Amino acid sequence: MKILFSPFSPYVRKCLVTAHELGLDHAIQLLPSNAHPVNRDRQIIETNPLGKVPTFYTDDGQVIYDSRVICEYLNSLAGGDLFPASGRQRWSTLTLQSLGDGILDAALLARYEDVARPEQFRFNDWKLAQMDKFETSLTALNNEPGQLADRVDIGTLTVGCALWYLDLRFSDIAWRDRYPKVASWYLAFGKRPSMSAVWSLS
Repeated sequence: MKILFSPFSPYVRKCLVTAHELGLDHAIQLLPSNAHPVNRDRQIIETNPLGKVPTFYTDDGQVIYDSRVICEYLNSLAGGDLFPASGRQRWSTLTLQSLGDGILDAALLARYEDVARPEQFRFNDWKLAQMDKFETSLTALNNEPGQLADRVDIGTLTVGCALWYLDLRFSDIAWRDRYPKVASWYLAFGKRPSMSAVWSLS
C-alpha cells in the first residue's frame, strides 16, 4: 500500500495515526508529493482529480481519497473497531470525526489566507471567522468532555490530529488556557504511540 505524503498535512497524519492504531503503518509506503491550493500538482491530479493529499493506493490497484474514506478502508482491512458498525455509537463517532475534520478545514483555510493569498488580497475578517470555528468547536468539547473520555475511535483520533495541527500552525492562540478539559484529555491521549509517532520520507 502507498500514500502520497506531506509531513505537515493533518489529513495525511490522520490516516497514518489510524494505520498505526490498526498495526498497518509499517505496511504503507510514503510517497513524496507537492500539493498546493493554488499551484496544483499535476502528478497528483493524474490519479486524484482533486489534486489533494492524502491519496491512497491499495495493493490491488485502487485509488482512494479522502482521509475519511482511507481511514475506513484501513479499518475494514484490519478488521478494526475504530468505526462502530451501527446504532447511536456509530453516528456519534462519525459526528465527532466531522467536528475534528471541520476544525482542520477551518485551520487550513485560515493558514492559506496568510501563506497562499497575496498580501494585498487578504481578508482578515474571513481568517478570523475561520479561527472562530476552532473556538466554538473547542468550547463544545470543553463543555461536554465526556464526548472524548475513555474511547479510541475515528472521532477521538481526528480531534487529536486537529489539536496537533493547531499546535503546529497556531501555537500563539494558547487554546489550552481557555479549554482546560480538552487540554487535560489531550495531554493523556497525545501520549498514545500513534499520536506521538513521527513519519518522514526515507
